[in-house]
Amino acid sequence: MSRRKKITVETDNSNWQAPKIRKKRKPMTEDQRAAAAVRLEKVREKRKEKNPDYGQSSLPLVLRDLPEEHPIHPKKVKEWIKTQKDLMSSARSSVRQKIKGAAAQLAIHEGYIKHMLKYLRDGDWVDNFYGEHQQNKIRHRCVAMAYYDDGTPKRSVGVYYPDMGCEYTQEMFNEEEGISNVKPKKRKRKGKRQRNTGSVAKVKKKG
Repeated sequence: MSRRKKITVETDNSNWQAPKIRKKRKPMTEDQRAAAAVRLEKVREKRKEKNPDYGQSSLPLVLRDLPEEHPIHPKKVKEWIKTQKDLMSSARSSVRQKIKGAAAQLAIHEGYIKHMLKYLRDGDWVDNFYGEHQQNKIRHRCVAMAYYDDGTPKRSVGVYYPDMGCEYTQEMFNEEEGISNVKPKKRKRKGKRQRNTGSVAKVKKKG
């Protein structure tokens, strides 16, 4: 039988030192946060003076020259993302507490954040709403007309058409299709039927 050769490993740990324990930083007060934000803004302004493209290298070209008053300027969108992340965190907590409707609300926040990140990456706004709380609705504008075989223009409800100078409405569609725009009147109830809450006497059958 072959004997196993014993392997001896010698390790020199004489120079080993325990890693330094970093002290936890004290949380900043509201005044300290405000002062830090002001300092950071000054540093950014100085860097922007030296480099006009500072902070915009990650943005697509179509977003770099947008005026600051633009409804979906990248600066505004970044603030909306922060707000939606806070709302998403609250919604996730509500989901853990099994609150009704919290899962649907969480999905709304997650989807909106995803769409805004895509906008900052590609320059395409794909959501039907915009704003910090999705309070504004996107209006669609036709840039190239389409036509049926007989030459009639194709139109979609809710889209602005330059040849009309206005938005194509449901009423316009109904008029073209010969559908009445008058809503049928609801029948009014004469009065609420009252329930008989009095005691019911039991009648014994003779027989």
